[in-house]
Amino acid sequence: MQQQPPPFPGGFVFGVATSAYQVEGHIENDWAEWERAGKLKEPHVRCGRSVDHWSWNRFVEDLDLARGIGSTAFRLSLEWARIEPQPGRFDEAAIDQYRVRLVRMKEAGLRPVVTLHHFTHPTWFHRQTPWHSPESVEVFRRYSKVCAKILRGLDALVLTFNEPMVLLMGGYLNGLIPPGVRSGKQCMLALANVVRSHVAAREELLSECGPTTLGISQNMVALAPDRSWHPLDRALVHLGSYNYNHAVLDALTSGRLRIVMPGVASLDVTVPGARDSIDYVGMNYYTRAHLRFTLAHPYVELRYRDRLRRGLTDIGWEVYPEGFSQILLELKRYGLPIWVTENGVDDRGAGTRRADYLHSHWRQLLDAIKRGADVKGYLYWSLMDNFEWLEGWGPRFGLYRVDFETLERQETAACRYFRSVATSGKLLTPEEPTSAEPVEGAALAALAT
Repeated sequence: MQQQPPPFPGGFVFGVATSAYQVEGHIENDWAEWERAGKLKEPHVRCGRSVDHWSWNRFVEDLDLARGIGSTAFRLSLEWARIEPQPGRFDEAAIDQYRVRLVRMKEAGLRPVVTLHHFTHPTWFHRQTPWHSPESVEVFRRYSKVCAKILRGLDALVLTFNEPMVLLMGGYLNGLIPPGVRSGKQCMLALANVVRSHVAAREELLSECGPTTLGISQNMVALAPDRSWHPLDRALVHLGSYNYNHAVLDALTSGRLRIVMPGVASLDVTVPGARDSIDYVGMNYYTRAHLRFTLAHPYVELRYRDRLRRGLTDIGWEVYPEGFSQILLELKRYGLPIWVTENGVDDRGAGTRRADYLHSHWRQLLDAIKRGADVKGYLYWSLMDNFEWLEGWGPRFGLYRVDFETLERQETAACRYFRSVATSGKLLTPEEPTSAEPVEGAALAALAT
């Protein structure tokens, strides 16, 4: 008989995650320009209204949906392009709207988890003060000072940056996302300035809000050699794991930012104020990737394999929950609390794989906790289907399925499973019957007004 995992620790937080551009709609920023330039996988695709989360009624409905599955935390991002559409000119109406939304969220029993920078920029940023220029740090400080006023008194869990390595490698090494640069030198300059900008944002938040629980959200991938016998594939895994998964976190805990990419780029700088500048580690985990050495620049290929015969997800990623516990245990080295700020699966058909994905990853999470990982909460990506960057409208990560024509949110079987675990604190199996009903929050009634 298989031993049942222990219950989740007392006070463990279950929640959901979103980001502004992917759900709000009607935003003019660098990604909107990228779409018009035809640079998505399907050149005609546009985000447009997205899933209309910016409208007040939809926002209220989505808070209700989050509460209805037992969430007590809700991750969102502030859209820089709404707040500062022109350099130094701030939109007071947008600022007030974000403040009202966060206050309402807290009143509804959902702790705000707020990301200041989730990939997107105002249209002027890359042209005037791009990340590889030193001016970018003070520009981000100016924006962060306004964000700090929005967050004052809300006891929000704050993330300065979402997935900085994705931002820098995608935007400055392979040119696939804005600003579309392919330069190792500029990438290293930009990375150092992002770390400096985190420090600047921290200073503004502490000045305006007092004690603040502050971190970043780091995308982390379990890595393996594509050819287990090949010494260079194994070396790539060792180097890639440090560069991609740990270099930024090391910088924010030790103060030293170090990257080594032979033949591509390197960096070794001390960033004043970076040491001990995070209060927790935020980690996003989705999959494992296999690395293969090649003779073509940049000398590495990344491949998703299905060697365990579980079937790749609909976006083509390996289902590898074992990597989840592996990464969580690696994070023990920082001696900080851990928040899982994203984890989820693209399941475009009937949505039958999502509950199994949750169960297998939660089992690994509980195993990591048992082995000493101090995990405080888990935020599923995403509350609902949304616009998935270069992939456009194809992927479906949502607990709630969205009809992209009518924008109706439809509960899936994963919603019921998430609710049963979040409200019981026990890792039930997806097939296990539960009497858990949607959680009603009395505070939600006030949101309709």
